[in-house]
This record gives sequence, C-alpha cells and structure tokens, in this order.
Amino acid sequence: QSLGLSITDEQIQEMEANLDNIDFKMAAEEEKKLRHDVMAHVHTFAHCCPKAAAIIHLGATSCYVGDNTDLIVLRDGFNLLLPKLARVISRLADFAEKYADMPALGFTHYQPAQLTTVGKRCCLWIQDLCMDLQSLERARDDLRFRGVKGTTGTQASFLQLFEGDHSKVEELDRLVTAKAGFKRAYMVTGQTYSRKVDIGVLAVLASLGASIHKICTDIRLLANLKEIEEPFEKDQIGSSAMPYKRNPMRSERCCSLARHLMTLVMDPLQTAAVQWFERTLDDSANRRVCLAEAFLTADIILSTLQNISEGLVVYPKVIERRIRQELPFMATENIIMAMVKAGGNRQDCHEKIRVLSQQAAAVVKQEGGDNDFIARVRADPYFSPIHKQLESLLDPSSFTGRAPQQVAKFLKEEVRPALIPYQSKMGGKIELAL
Repeated sequence: QSLGLSITDEQIQEMEANLDNIDFKMAAEEEKKLRHDVMAHVHTFAHCCPKAAAIIHLGATSCYVGDNTDLIVLRDGFNLLLPKLARVISRLADFAEKYADMPALGFTHYQPAQLTTVGKRCCLWIQDLCMDLQSLERARDDLRFRGVKGTTGTQASFLQLFEGDHSKVEELDRLVTAKAGFKRAYMVTGQTYSRKVDIGVLAVLASLGASIHKICTDIRLLANLKEIEEPFEKDQIGSSAMPYKRNPMRSERCCSLARHLMTLVMDPLQTAAVQWFERTLDDSANRRVCLAEAFLTADIILSTLQNISEGLVVYPKVIERRIRQELPFMATENIIMAMVKAGGNRQDCHEKIRVLSQQAAAVVKQEGGDNDFIARVRADPYFSPIHKQLESLLDPSSFTGRAPQQVAKFLKEEVRPALIPYQSKMGGKIELAL
C-alpha cells in the first residue's frame, strides 16, 4: 500500500483483526480437498476477511510464507537456546573456579598421565561450550530473510504489480525484511532460500551435541572411578536389581540424545545435494522433522546438562587415593634430579629407580597391593641423601603446573566476558521431570 498498490486501510484492518481468528477445522477440510497446506490457510483467511480476500497472497508463492517463517523460527530458536547454553557455561565456570587448585590424576589414552586439577579439566569442557556459544551466535546472526522473491526467485510477479518499477520491488523486499526483524535478505534465491542455510544451522547444533557427549562421557567415566558424580536424589534407585548402583542416568540421557542430534545434520546435507534447479518438494517433509527435532533435542540436552552441572559431587579422598597410587612413578624424574644435585650419578640413579619401580609395579599388578615404590626408596641406603626431601618431592600441587593460573585467567578473560549478554537470563536452578 505504501508503495502505491490499490490496497485499502479497511482491507488491512480486516486482516489485522482476524490474525488470531483461525478456523483450524476449516483449514483441515480445505487442505484435505486442495492437498496444499498454504492454500488451505489462504482460503481460510480469505473466508474470515471477505473484503481483503482479493489481495491476500497477491504476487506471493508458498515459499514466501513457509521459508520466511522458517527463517524467523530458526532465529528465534537460537535465541531460546543461547541463554540455556550460557547458563550451563556459567554453572561449570563456578565449579571450575571452586576446584581450580584441587590436584587430580590426568589421563591420556585413558591411562594415568601427569596430574591436572579438577577445575582445569572442567575448563576443557567449558572451552568447547564457549566455542559452541560463538558458533550458535554466528549462525543466528548470519541468517538472512528470504524476503519477496516470487516463484522462481526472479521477482517477476512483483515487477508486474509495480508496472516495471524495479526500485519499488527492491524497496518492498527491504521493507518486508525489516518488518520481520532481519537486517539483510538473501539477494539471490530460487523458489526457496538455499538449503545450505539449513546445513549451517544443524551443523552448529550437531557440534554442540558432540561437545555435550564428550562432557557427559567424562562424567560417566569419573563416576565409575568414584571421583565425581552427577546429582543423585535421596530416594533415587540406580538399578531395579542391584540396590547399591548409582547409575549416571542424566549423563547417559545426554549422550543418548546427543547422538541423535549429531546425526540430524545428515538430513540437510542430503536435501541440499538433491535440490533440482529452482527447487523440488522432497525437501519439505524432511525439513519439518529434522529442523524441529534438532532444536528440541538441543533444548532438552541443555536443560539436563544444567541440572547435572548444578549438582556435581566431588569426592576428594578418592581423588587423593588415586594420586597416591600413581604419583610415586611420576615423581621418578624429580627424584633423579634431586639425587644428581646431591652428588649422585644420573645413570646409576636411573637404573636403581628402574629396578625399584618394576618391583613396585609387580606388587600392584600381580599381588593387588598398593604402590610401595616410595617405601622401597626410603629403605634403600643409596637414596639416603634425599630421604628428607621425599615428602616435598611428592607434593601433588607441585605436579599440576600452571593449571590453577590457567583456570583463573581463562575464566576471567574469556568465559565471564562471553556471558555478559546473558546475565539477565541466568535464572535459578533447574529440576528435571521424569
């Protein structure tokens, strides 16, 4: 109307007054008869708006309705997920800060490695989620509107309506895009926006799924080690057969759903690959399933992970015991250096330690006993020059490197600033339904 088409205020007011007056029964009957969902609603809307009936859907195509709506929904979906992801990061950041200094046995290949700290390990989880936060923000901000493009994307119908005035067609595209809350529209489309857009959307959600799967797998492994557990209710039953069980069912649920989320990106990949020329309809039913499922799945995984992160339980004594089992072997290099400083020969010391460590390892592996390497060192007169230093050489905090400092710097400089836009939406704790 503002660009000169013959549309009356009365027609506009009639449509505005009937926006929520939807006769779903009539729409269903029309769709059954017409076999076309958009036209079923066009007819139903026109029935409510007899004065505006002549101009409803004028110049448009079904994908003007469907695709533009999908883009709005995708954008709004990201806006729902982002604060939930930020909340999880915030909860884990608090956990990492609390346990920044607590030494814990590190693992590579799931074999004992050098020490880390409980907080530093948590920062590995947080960093992945921060990358996901950035990816979701970028995917949302990269979305453009399809806008007003016509049946094959040429805007021919609108050019006819405006009697060949290209500037008015461009202005219409700009105005509709702005009204929908988008800064830009895709300059070129077929009947649909490129289905590669859907790939980008589901790819970042699949990547989020991978991050959460890794985090929850770590928690499940730590639960087996009895070092860290997810929340476990007072009356919760872990197993119907084994009363002592404390199964990490929340983390298992996250892993289960994350696998589904990761596979969904295959749908838009294949859909984009088989779009013929300006479009074909075999994308429609698939997209109605995979796009909705991806956002819904990501949503419930984030809710579950928030619940987990708000109730993680740490068992310091178990962590200390595991360190005591492995630290003596890790301290061998420190013992060699101390012996050399005390006047010993490096090669002689190395051989002595090799023999004693093999003996201690045999006690652990063959007899099921505790690691007695340090006791053997104390009993060997060769090491008498450093016997008084052994306690300090075995201080776990001296084996964690800069882990505490890394945690503090990472949280201060990268994590907390990334959460600032979501501070007002951090909310309280979340309780899970069954």
